[in-house]
Amino acid sequence: MKLLMKFGGTSVADGECIMKVARIVADQAKKDRVVVVVSALKDVTDQLTESLERARDGDEKFVQDFIQRLTERHLTTARKAVGSEVRKEVELAIKALVSELERVLMGVMYLGEVTPRSRDYVLSFGERLSIPILWGALHSLGLKARHHTGREAGIVTDSNFGEARPLLDVTKQQVRKRLGPLLEEGVIPVVAGFIAADEEGVVTTLGRGGSDYTATVIGAALDVDEVWIWTDVDGLMTTDPKILPSAKRIPEISFAEATEMAVFGVKSMHPRALEPAMEQNIPVRIRNTFHPENPGTLIVKEQKIKPGTVVKAVTLVKDVALVTVSGAGMVGTPGTAAKVFDILGRSHVNILMISQSVSEANISLVIRRALLKKAVEALRGALLGRDLIGEVTAEKDVCIVAVVGAGMRGTLGVAARVFGAVARRGINIRMIAQGSSELNISFVVKEADGPKAVRAVHEEFKLSELS
Repeated sequence: MKLLMKFGGTSVADGECIMKVARIVADQAKKDRVVVVVSALKDVTDQLTESLERARDGDEKFVQDFIQRLTERHLTTARKAVGSEVRKEVELAIKALVSELERVLMGVMYLGEVTPRSRDYVLSFGERLSIPILWGALHSLGLKARHHTGREAGIVTDSNFGEARPLLDVTKQQVRKRLGPLLEEGVIPVVAGFIAADEEGVVTTLGRGGSDYTATVIGAALDVDEVWIWTDVDGLMTTDPKILPSAKRIPEISFAEATEMAVFGVKSMHPRALEPAMEQNIPVRIRNTFHPENPGTLIVKEQKIKPGTVVKAVTLVKDVALVTVSGAGMVGTPGTAAKVFDILGRSHVNILMISQSVSEANISLVIRRALLKKAVEALRGALLGRDLIGEVTAEKDVCIVAVVGAGMRGTLGVAARVFGAVARRGINIRMIAQGSSELNISFVVKEADGPKAVRAVHEEFKLSELS
């Protein structure tokens, strides 16, 4: 087989974890051709984001302390994971990268400004620092490997910094040209996830779920047999085990169902990361780095509905906010919704959920909470005082509960069971959305009621009894 194996931040959290990853890769490489995609060490991307903001604010001491901590963490990780024969080479690569990062952060500090381009450049250092360490660990086990950034691997994107999209035709061509021969020679390509470059060679990042996206893009380009996403859970779960310990692993799920799920149990994965694999019908498997004997969850094209199974999963989406645009002037006025969506689109605010009453007097939207202030200011600035919109209101203390399953399609009474179970727990529903696919019923409740609503639906459909 030809496999793409992607390891997330928890899988490469420290030297011991990277040694475990290297052994997993080595065992698989005995029988299959393997490409590896790796994320930054756990929490490093968040730390880089904070260092960027502190540099912009002129906090030189924080930047210097951060650089020292970052250097020591990666050197310590390398000393544990990499054998002595290539350790010096890995250490030199780490020191050179951190030195480059320090110069960039000092430049940000002196300018007092962070641009989308400079942000992507700084965030790229997380993966750029992790790939030489995993390369060294593989080399120490006697494997032939070569490490690449996303740009070096051939991933070309547009210039939408922070949420860049791969230009798939040119990317596939470049990836095949650069990585294909390595596989034929028995060399394991180790590729940095999340980062790429635009057509001018400027570093870009792929946004949320970026490393998973890197994995499926490269997997599609090389026409692999399967893409394996290694994380810290046993697969996709019927719900988050932290909410309900009796949650069960889902052995198999369709791409359509997986795309409908905003989060997979405790494992987040952006639906767009599935697109390249879905288009070429390449199965994606979610596996646990720390329990490699577990087969995980297989995501496939065909929807298999087990008799008696209506719902497969109940997920909770946190860190969201509810925005409601209302006004009598909206009634019967064509293009009102288009104006709202255009304003948010130009402000780079993605809409997670939409609901509009037949009266046309209001439109409710759910967005990421971090974008709430930007969204409300944009809507009020563009719409208020024009005899169309009377009010723009916002609520922060909400969450989304999403109920997913192919068995829901055409099954009578599913919504009644969902909302009845929630009502019996005394939970008020603020907003509801269901598409014509009938694969997903999503509703908004107060944040404090979210876990209780998840448990109610999970118990109603007896998901803990599924096998």
